[in-house]
This record gives sequence, structure tokens and C-alpha cells, in this order.
Amino acid sequence: MTAGPHPYDVEAIRARFPSLARTQDGRPVVFADAPAGTQVPEAVIEAVAGYYRERNANTHGAFATSVETDGTIAAARAAGAALLGCDPGEIVFGANSTTLSFALSRSLARVLEPGDEVVLTVLDHDANVAPWLAIAAERGARVRWVDLRDEDGTLDLATLDAALGPRTRIVAFTLASNALGTVTPAAEIARRAREAGAIAIGDAVHAAPHRPLDVRAMGVDVLFTSPYKFYGPHLGMMFGRRDLLEAWPAYKVRPQEDRAPERWETGTLPHELLAGVAAAVDHLAWVGHAFGGAAPGTDLRAAVAAGMGAVAAHEAGLSRRFLEGLPGLGRAVRLWGIGDPARVGERTPTFAVRVGDAHPRATAEALAARGVFVWDGDYYAVAAMERLGLRETGGAVRIGFCHYSTEAEVDRVLADLGGLADLADLD
Repeated sequence: MTAGPHPYDVEAIRARFPSLARTQDGRPVVFADAPAGTQVPEAVIEAVAGYYRERNANTHGAFATSVETDGTIAAARAAGAALLGCDPGEIVFGANSTTLSFALSRSLARVLEPGDEVVLTVLDHDANVAPWLAIAAERGARVRWVDLRDEDGTLDLATLDAALGPRTRIVAFTLASNALGTVTPAAEIARRAREAGAIAIGDAVHAAPHRPLDVRAMGVDVLFTSPYKFYGPHLGMMFGRRDLLEAWPAYKVRPQEDRAPERWETGTLPHELLAGVAAAVDHLAWVGHAFGGAAPGTDLRAAVAAGMGAVAAHEAGLSRRFLEGLPGLGRAVRLWGIGDPARVGERTPTFAVRVGDAHPRATAEALAARGVFVWDGDYYAVAAMERLGLRETGGAVRIGFCHYSTEAEVDRVLADLGGLADLADLD
């Protein structure tokens, strides 16, 4: 797999991640749990520790460490802007994306009146569903749903058109399903939302580690991401159009600055984690320079975009390898979502499977005993799991690869799934 002038060297990438050296029973473990949170490179660990060692202080003081902390915050906003293609003043940080989503929903509740409509999708993580359900119930608004296609788990845009109307005020949608890996046509969804006069709110938490992102090209008004999903620390990050962040009412303490983005950030930020955010984005820029063809001197935004392009190409190969190997495991292993290797561009390397009649937790435990770390359950994709009839019986096993995953790891996961399938009760 090549990207730019240099081959994509996954081992060089893995060497930057100390946790990937972990072993179990004398073998390296396989971190196939990336959709719930990736491992972090040494540079991120050092950035967090370095903040504590060198410049730990609160903001807006007259002394050196406080001034340096102000710079740390500014660098994190610049990094977020480089990742998403926006201005630093449009980047808001919070404890996590769920907290940011609920905070935003409290403000947007003021735009809803009885009889207004909120459009949601069954593919979304509940963090981009529950806040809007809550304000719709409070304000007497109606909720309309965008469905998925049974055959491949993709979004049914005909049901989006049916859901949109003159009373539509909010359209919330995911850029990629954290359960099935489905990538949605975000720009098209946002366009239809705008034409209906609605606010377009995208959830890119699952998409961010897998695809280049450009909020301007997508035309979204708001976009949520989580740095711990793209090799950074546990934190939430939100893009909001500056004019909207300035106009919408924000709930804040009185002395806090009444300007965007600060007016959306309650209390003191975790400055050490913001240092880690900047380091995580710098890591993606390094990938762009090393393997994405970004020339020396390329600005951060272009280098990150090149890096994410190289990542997407590498991950497409991993997805293809997994999907091509799956049929060889026989009928015991079932996949939900896009299964055609020719369509890997429409999905992330995240796969929802079940092995025979085994409960997903039992499968996850059996894989864990073999040193393969995966998730089981509904992963907060409540609507999707209910729609597929899986939630009441334990959801599914989620296998997720990312930019530091190798073809050998894909093969090992397939082999271990095959071993479990041989033991599965198919009666």
C-alpha cells in the first residue's frame, strides 16, 4: 500500500505508540477496540506530562506560566481548526462530546416551538440522539426518523426526504456509524437540511480517525469530535459556525468572556489535555509528511489532510482484507453492514459481527483470552441496535481497526474468529 512518495510504513507508525508493545501469554495483543478509543503516541503522553512539568497554571495571569497556558489553549484551538478545516475561534472544548451535545441542546431548545420537528437517524450514537429527544419532549416538538437499509446498513435518503418539511428546525446525523462502520453522505444530508431551513448538526466522533474532514465543504453548522478517538486524550471538541456561536444563547458564569468560543466553555479547561490534543494533530501531520506526500513547509491543515488521506488508503486495504476473509469462516460468523469488498470506500474498518448463537459478551471474552481486544454490546448505538433487532440479545461484537493496525492483525482476528466459529452451536 503506497501513499505519496513513500510507502505507508505501519511499523514506523506503531513504533510511536508505546502501548502497542503490550503482550499476553508471550504474544502481542491486538487492539481491535479502536472505535471506543485509540491508543496514543509517545508525543501525546509527553505533551500532557510536559504541561504539568513546565507550565501548569490558570489562564490570563500576568506571569510566565499563565501566559504559556494561554498559548497552550490557542495551540489546541489551532490544531482542532486544522483537523476540521475551520477557524480556531470556532473550536469549543468540553469534557466529552456527549456533554457538549447536551449543553448545545439546552440552548437550541429556545429555537423550538410546539409543532416544530427534529430529524434524527437510526445510525447515530445516542449522544447525537438523546439530547434532541429531550428538548423535543420538553418543547412539544415532533421527532422524525431517517431509517437504514436492511441489506447493507446504509442510510436511506428517501426517508430523509420524507422526514424533512417546513417545520424542520434541527437535523442531527452521523458522518459514520460507530456500530456498523457505515459512512454517510454528510454534505448531501447537510445540503438538504439547509434547503429545509434547518440547523445541520453532524457527529464525526467515529469518522475523525478514518477520514479527512472539512466542515466548510460539508456545510454543517455544528460538528462533534472526540480527541481520544483520534490518538489524543479524553476530551470533547465541537466546531460551531462563529456567527451561530455568537448568536445562540450560552449558559455560563457571569465573569466569563461573552465571546465565542469561550462563552461555550464552562469553568476551567483541562489544559494538560489540550496540550495532548495539539500533539495528536501534530502526529497526523507527521503521517502526512511521512506517507501522504505533504512537502516540507506545508501548513498544518494541508499536512493533516494529507495524513488522513494516507490513513484512509491504508484502512481501505485492511477493510478489504477483512471482508474478503470473512466468507471463509463459514455461516457461523455473520456481519451486519456493508460486506462487499468493492465498497470499502463506503465504510470504516469497523465491523459488527456475531459468532453462531454465542452471546456477544462470551465471544468478546473468548477473544480477550486469545489476546484480541474487542467490544461487545450496543456501544450507545441504541437506535441502530434496536432497529436491527440485536439490542435485547446483547448487541454485537465490534471489531475495529485503525491507522496503526496491520494486515497480520486482521489475519489473526479472522483466524481467531474462525476458531470460535468451529466451536459455535449452530443448531
